[in-house]
Amino acid sequence: ELPPSEFLQVADSTWLVLSVVSNGREPPGCQATGVTKIARSVIAPLAEHHVSVLMLSTYQTDFILVRERDLPVVIHTLAGEFDIYKEESGECVPVTCDDVSNGFLKPKPAASPTLHPVQSPQTRFCVLTVAPDTLPAIATMLIDVLFYSHSPPGDAATGSQDLDSITFFSFSLIEGYISIVMDAETQKRFPSDLLLTSSTGELWRMVRIGGQPLGFDECGIVAQIAEPLAAADISAYYISTFNFDHALVPEEGIAEVIQLLQQRQESSR
Repeated sequence: ELPPSEFLQVADSTWLVLSVVSNGREPPGCQATGVTKIARSVIAPLAEHHVSVLMLSTYQTDFILVRERDLPVVIHTLAGEFDIYKEESGECVPVTCDDVSNGFLKPKPAASPTLHPVQSPQTRFCVLTVAPDTLPAIATMLIDVLFYSHSPPGDAATGSQDLDSITFFSFSLIEGYISIVMDAETQKRFPSDLLLTSSTGELWRMVRIGGQPLGFDECGIVAQIAEPLAAADISAYYISTFNFDHALVPEEGIAEVIQLLQQRQESSR
């Protein structure tokens, strides 16, 4: 419904949303949450089959977006590990490989993915939610933060590798559930009694992936970040955007995360 505009840029692919639902059988020692929780079972296999993904972690759960044309590959790749369902008229219906085969051919091994630089600004972030019925009470503040409080972004391609701070605000409303990521200073502008966070109230630091806008045809970007963090049992929320990817990790673990990712880059040279 958006009117055509020279200022509106739309990716040419149509994307489908995958929601990974736990069956409660994780190993007792598994404490990592967010994208690292599904790094080995979902992210890595899709990368190996050259499937490009967009990742959206929220306060409640994680969503993976895959291109519609890649659905046969996705089904064949994940069917051995997961029970897969599709939604039809509000009901969940089992999906089998035969339903989407359409002459499926196993893809050729993908070339080694591009190793993108990472940046870690000093900004501290909060991952929050609000009760839907209290949303009107903060609507004016949300509009101000989203559209009026920040100066226009500069040339992203020439961004410094040593960012002191970064402007980042994420708001998602999915099936009635609200998830917000904002920096700690912006949080102070909102009524504290309406913002809900985990009992620990922990703060998060960000790793931004990409020195210039990433390509939608690339694959393995999420896996390159998620797999090392999963191996170290470090939780991470991951948010893909039109230009860059962003991983949020607990503040106390940022030094270890940077070291792990630097080692990954050095070993890939």
